[in-house]
Amino acid sequence: MQTTDWSDLQVFLAIARAGQLSRAGAVLGIDGTTTGRRLRRLEARLGVTLFEQTRQGQVLTEAGEALLARVEAMDLAAAAIERTKAKASGGHLTGILRISVSEGFGSWFLANHIPEFVRAHPSLTLDLVANSGFLSLSKREADVAVMLSRPKGGPVIAGKLSDYALRLYAAPRYLGEAGVPRQATDLTRGHRLVGYIPDLIYAPELRYLDEILPGLVTTLRSSSINAQHQLIAAGAGIGVLPCFIGDADPGLVPVLRENRITRSFWLVTHKDTHQLARIRAGREWIMAAVHNNRSRLMPTQ
Repeated sequence: MQTTDWSDLQVFLAIARAGQLSRAGAVLGIDGTTTGRRLRRLEARLGVTLFEQTRQGQVLTEAGEALLARVEAMDLAAAAIERTKAKASGGHLTGILRISVSEGFGSWFLANHIPEFVRAHPSLTLDLVANSGFLSLSKREADVAVMLSRPKGGPVIAGKLSDYALRLYAAPRYLGEAGVPRQATDLTRGHRLVGYIPDLIYAPELRYLDEILPGLVTTLRSSSINAQHQLIAAGAGIGVLPCFIGDADPGLVPVLRENRITRSFWLVTHKDTHQLARIRAGREWIMAAVHNNRSRLMPTQ
């Protein structure tokens, strides 16, 4: 059997975790075509088929399952070597730390605390994946995730990070034109509501309008909380925002303060990598940032 490149095994591991060539390529920073070519080269060298192609993507064969167990052990061994190297170089963490967070939390809260983290770990590459949806910890698409609910299963460790508050906000210009609602039923009388596109909501925790008033309907909709914020700030309508977004914008004012919504963030890591130095550092940094700035997440008023 020909010698197998470790880089090809890393490609195999990425495909096994992501389940699709394109998604694995995105994780590795290469295109799907290159990912497929590297996989075929590995299969040719090993003389086995590692994946079956299905409508959903790549599914491991029996040979692939056997190889996965060995490659994951190699990956953990490689991580241990990196920790040893870090200690030898004065304790500096190296490698890549990938954190998956919701769009709002990533861009409006966590990003503000990144400078302190990168100053403490200058040799570490940080990937902040902040968008609509989450990467999978079970498939090793991310090292750490801040999620909107506790995962129902999988080889993960999850703990409650913090509650956070949401409420209605509007721009003064909009309220000057449409009037200030005094009670929730006023929202049904001549007001434009900004919110999520119902069939594109990626987490049930984002369905909160009924908690203000059952039956409320949005007419200005986006899958992006940042786009919703921009619509509200531009005076297009009234919408629900996390307080750490709405209160940070001096151009917005709270509406119907008594109609406050509470949700939670959960900090999640994979059981097998939970104690890796870079992951532990990322987890502790997030926890400290939340602890020291909890009033932004849960304002007293």
